[in-house]
Amino acid sequence: MRIDRVIFAPARGAFFYDDQAAIRAGREMDGVAYLGEPLTPGFRQVREPSRALGIGLVLDDGAIAWGDMVSVQYSGAAGRDPVFDPAAIEAACRARVVPLLIGMEAAPGPENCAFAFRHDDEGRLPLAIEYGVSQALLRAAAHARRVTMAEVVAEALGLPAPDAPVPIFAQSGDDRHNAVDTMILKKVDVLPHGLINSAGKFGPDGATFIDYVRWVAARIETLGEPGFRPILHFDVYGWIGLGFSTDPGEVARFIASLAEEVPGYTLHIECPVDYGSREKTIENYAAIVEALDSLTDRARVVADEHCNTLADIEAFIAARAAHVIQVKTPDVGDLMDTARAIRSARAAGIGAYCGGTSAETDQSARACVHIALAARASMMLAKPGMGVNEGLAIVGNEQARALAEIAAHRV
Repeated sequence: MRIDRVIFAPARGAFFYDDQAAIRAGREMDGVAYLGEPLTPGFRQVREPSRALGIGLVLDDGAIAWGDMVSVQYSGAAGRDPVFDPAAIEAACRARVVPLLIGMEAAPGPENCAFAFRHDDEGRLPLAIEYGVSQALLRAAAHARRVTMAEVVAEALGLPAPDAPVPIFAQSGDDRHNAVDTMILKKVDVLPHGLINSAGKFGPDGATFIDYVRWVAARIETLGEPGFRPILHFDVYGWIGLGFSTDPGEVARFIASLAEEVPGYTLHIECPVDYGSREKTIENYAAIVEALDSLTDRARVVADEHCNTLADIEAFIAARAAHVIQVKTPDVGDLMDTARAIRSARAAGIGAYCGGTSAETDQSARACVHIALAARASMMLAKPGMGVNEGLAIVGNEQARALAEIAAHRV
């Protein structure tokens, strides 16, 4: 079975692309929008609708294997690719990738990704292209072999087909109270994210954030079934550093004292400080991890900023610069690199969070489910969008369907 031709379709991301630099600089919100001028190159507004581009591989049996090229919400920040430009991405894809795809045998899948994404004189492809094209290539391989994407990827990793679900992590967006109620009622494994991305949400020396953490734990006690103990995961977007201290020891003490506020729970703090570069982040996060481990066994640091590509992730792993690493799928590019990153982290005894972004599509979210299952991620994001119900349904149902199909193949 071969690829006959390639087609494209405009696509919508589920949320927005946001200018992180402008938001950190204090741009005022007006309803859902942000006022003022953007600061990050490529942004026309501080917040603009996320756009994506679908790529379809038309196979010689008439089937079409789709993938979606898309970027992350905070594009252009912390070493990430610029904000997504569909016209530029399509032009680059047509010039540099499509000629390699035409006539390609579909079944190899992972090998096709390696061939299509090899570097040329122009350097590495935009990561959005790798991301979307790898989705389509792995789907084409699954179709050709009459198996799931998860089975294709597991085989490439030298692993048996998966037989267990991956814990799901839901994020609240700005609806950080009602969304928590929804998560509790639906017994989400990891919650709530909280979107602590501004001075007002963090508060003086973290007081507002601390109150919110206490409230989440209390709300679980009020609404949750007996014995329900989700992991409490908060993304603070560097605000412990911006609003409290950047000193690794002080950061560790802040996180440890926060864990004491929620006894009985495991606490994840994502991006406690943004140190401005990969090297400084690795150095200081390794110090935070060491200090925190001496204070508590109930709190974990989650790496995100400056931990983008497979090479970045491997550097964080080597330095033990996190307890958990977010493998942010659009920033990694090729989905096989996401799978490799997850395996590398797990082999090192570090948690591997198969993440992504609210700006993604339903198509990319479903593809990531298969990668998380195949590579045995520690947890995966309910995506796309900032709502709870939609992401849970898309990711949870795809997991259930994939595992049922895999079980049927064993009969």
